[in-house]
Amino acid sequence: MSDPDCTETLRELELFLDGEMSDAQLTSIRAHLEECEQCFEAFDFHAELKAVIARKCRTDPLPPGLLARIEECFKPES
Repeated sequence: MSDPDCTETLRELELFLDGEMSDAQLTSIRAHLEECEQCFEAFDFHAELKAVIARKCRTDPLPPGLLARIEECFKPES
């Protein structure tokens, strides 16, 4: 697999952060992040944002009705 370019790396950041890639893809993206400061800054931002959201979800109760509204968004249309 060839090294990903910046566009591909940025497009795949969420999958990378969630570990939803093959080992080869993870290694390739990791290598790109080590070499590319701009992509690493984007990765750092997304990783921190993901951590803040996860912390808030563990410590703050969901607003009333939020879960129902989210579930409604994912219901298939009739």
